[in-house]
Amino acid sequence: MKALFRAFASIVSASPADKTGSLGETGIFGGILGHGEPLRVDSVVFRYGKREILRGVSFEVPPGCVFAILGPNGSGKTTLLRCLNQILMPTSGQVCLGKHDLLKMCPERRAKFVAYAPQRTVSSGLTVFDSVLLGRLPHRTWNSGRTDEQKVRDVLARLDLTEKALRPLDTLSGGELQKAALARVLAQEPRLILLDEPTSALDWKNRTEILRLLRRIAREDGVSILLTIHDINDVLRHADRLLLLKNGEAAAEAAPEDMAETRLSEVYELPIRIHEIQGMRTAFVQE
Repeated sequence: MKALFRAFASIVSASPADKTGSLGETGIFGGILGHGEPLRVDSVVFRYGKREILRGVSFEVPPGCVFAILGPNGSGKTTLLRCLNQILMPTSGQVCLGKHDLLKMCPERRAKFVAYAPQRTVSSGLTVFDSVLLGRLPHRTWNSGRTDEQKVRDVLARLDLTEKALRPLDTLSGGELQKAALARVLAQEPRLILLDEPTSALDWKNRTEILRLLRRIAREDGVSILLTIHDINDVLRHADRLLLLKNGEAAAEAAPEDMAETRLSEVYELPIRIHEIQGMRTAFVQE
């Protein structure tokens, strides 16, 4: 089991030895965390060699908000998430969660504030329970304690995964695998959750279930959730705010109900129209 924990340590960006900065006993399962700390991203630049991937991106995310990042392929969405979690170090700029400068934190401390789930979820021979237990790494020693195991049971119950706790990850469906990845993130008890395309390759039913679940988590726990996503209509229905990226720049930021057709059309270089159908804004490409 020790080897398994070491193999996953880079994913949660955490060392279990340091217990300072813990979120306390209540954690993510006790309702609103009460931190009330916004995420502030200020003029983030990232260069790879001579190529500028991100060009001074700035935005703010209030606590309890589902914040969607939209844009064409290659616009810098995944790079931005990786910079926020310092998987990639920004060339310049600031990333602060309340008074905490995330870019100046060591990985051990940052893992108690930020949880990240990449687009390609690791599907190994681990059981669902053991995979979710890895989310406790920032708060535990190598020996799993009863408190950590109980938190895993709590989050599995919350996501309706209890009956699948002993199933190997590689036997799960796409929707179940995404829920298992989300369970590991929740077990980490973060204040900020970063998700890279959590609905990719999911059917309509599973996409809707995951997005509704994220919105409920944000509301109940008071955490900020940032996700990259491609489906404009999913964003219009389930996000609180959205950021449009194009060529590494922030092209627009607004609440979904305020996002203009012209902005979407400029970013995607398509004639996008938004109509209200049965009380919901729906985007489509005009032929």
